[in-house]
Amino acid sequence: MGYECDSRFIAAHHLPAVLIDLAHSRGIDSHHLLRGCELFYEDIVTGQAHISPSQFLRLIGNAQRLLDAPDSSFLFGQRLWPGHYGAGSHLLEQADHLLQALEDLTTYRALLSPLLTPVLHLDEHYLHLYWRDSCGAAALLPFLLEASMTAVVALARRQCNERLPWRFQFAYAEPSYVEQYWVHLGDALSFERPSTLMSLPREYLLRPWPNGGTTSARVARQACNEQLQTWGWHCSLLDALHEHLSTQICHPLSLERVASAFATSPATLKRKLGKHGTHFQEQLDLARRDLALYLYQVKGCSNDEVAQRLGFNDTTNLRRSFKRWTGRVPSELGQLLCR
Repeated sequence: MGYECDSRFIAAHHLPAVLIDLAHSRGIDSHHLLRGCELFYEDIVTGQAHISPSQFLRLIGNAQRLLDAPDSSFLFGQRLWPGHYGAGSHLLEQADHLLQALEDLTTYRALLSPLLTPVLHLDEHYLHLYWRDSCGAAALLPFLLEASMTAVVALARRQCNERLPWRFQFAYAEPSYVEQYWVHLGDALSFERPSTLMSLPREYLLRPWPNGGTTSARVARQACNEQLQTWGWHCSLLDALHEHLSTQICHPLSLERVASAFATSPATLKRKLGKHGTHFQEQLDLARRDLALYLYQVKGCSNDEVAQRLGFNDTTNLRRSFKRWTGRVPSELGQLLCR
């Protein structure tokens, strides 16, 4: 079913160490930084320690509180990709072009982005990169979004040697420290939108990168595939559930039916979701919302087409549900996208 919030598979000396080093550079003591993480700095430097997403989230929460600086997430993101932490980071550094790097990021997200799932969509003119919570980040979700978006922007800028014309929209209000968004992401920002995503014109996707096509990149890809095979999964439990719900969305869905599809009991699935701070109806609504936004924003579907794809009997029920999911009716979505 995918990794869970308590699955210990994240190499502590890779992604977590990036944040630890950032905190160290600002005078934060390791003892305070790792409090409650069930981890000691001595364990990390052995190169053998692995932590769970929950431990990583606890570390991020500690760092955010101790650093107490609005640029923390953005500086963390600038250091993320590519990094010096294994085959996955080599793949990003030696990609042929931006599209390949983003495709690798989604394919090997368990290695490169275990807390936040990148989702790629292409329409006629733009690439759209969405981000979805993988393990129950809760209040830390804005920190993760800021870091991940900054990481993509910084990666592309380093490889292309120019700042690309990204556009961003966020499903939350403009923060008090919006100047950090201007500095690290640019000024093409929109807040209080139905979804969080970043978009780029397609003309920038296939421009050759300087380190593409190397033999070491092929070796790195093989190593990444072998790691996923060893784990037996490539995504989180919430990702696997979202994928299943999305493909079955037009059929009647219940906790019992979905649990049966995953060869587990309803009680076990309910307990696993509770461990991630969520429940079945919330995940079903998220899957419906994401598919509706994709159909409206990327595919340009009509209300009737979206209602049919989502299994609604009429567009009135669709509009009512869409407003509950996003705070807006579908007609307002079109106006917002044109701003």
